[in-house]
Amino acid sequence: MSNQPGVLYVVATPIGNLDDLSPRALLTLNEASLIAAEDTRHSSKLLRHFGILTPLTAFHEHNEREKAAELVALLGAGKSIALISDAGTPLVSDPGYRLVRAAHAAGIRVVPLPGACAAIVALSASGLPSDRFAYEGFPPVKGAARRAWFEALAGEPRTLIVYESPHRIVESLHDMVAVFGAAREAVYARELTKQFETVRHATLDELARWVAEDANQQRGEIVVLIHGAAPAAANTSDEAARILRILIKELPVSQAAALAAEITGQKKNQLYELALQLKPG
Repeated sequence: MSNQPGVLYVVATPIGNLDDLSPRALLTLNEASLIAAEDTRHSSKLLRHFGILTPLTAFHEHNEREKAAELVALLGAGKSIALISDAGTPLVSDPGYRLVRAAHAAGIRVVPLPGACAAIVALSASGLPSDRFAYEGFPPVKGAARRAWFEALAGEPRTLIVYESPHRIVESLHDMVAVFGAAREAVYARELTKQFETVRHATLDELARWVAEDANQQRGEIVVLIHGAAPAAANTSDEAARILRILIKELPVSQAAALAAEITGQKKNQLYELALQLKPG
């Protein structure tokens, strides 16, 4: 047993193209005592491709609490452990938070090895404002909860980045149109770095119709980026936005904005701009 604690390496792996694995990551995976992988069957393919013989252990959302204690004990005994996820940078919509936190608490050195992250890769190719952005992960599975989740983000001025499952992408895009407005600028990024990579820049309405009509776009790993709300929308109170959503179902945009301004005391021109974003179609 070593008198010195080991090191926890947080290692980013490719999101598709295996050539994106860095030389430093390759060296670390080869030299670690153990690799903690989200899915050992999935990660074993990566290791076989590079001839890495380091032992694997499963570390996923269902065993993270108890497994973290076991791995920290190994680190304390001098073992070095490389933490990887199925693809990309660990802990981004993947397990690992509890292990890293426990390692810090135990005085274990944590070393990050940078690499691919689908959210950042998509943002870099999106053409949307990238000086400020908000990564929101996966929306809720159920329709009502998902719609409410989007509504809470409707006034966010930063570029929004969300992941979505192929099985829910059509319904999710439909909800985005309903909440953010048909004309909101967005980008659909799918299968990044892979053979059928797609990056399409359009309005939410155009993207929703395109994906619904093309089954091939309903497959693989999907990132949706949504342009942030206009300053007027971001500065409008949630109550005013709620009132506008009700009024634009029955009234033209100009009338809805005028009535909402009278009710809330907000400026009519700000409410008019928000109504244009909120009104479907």
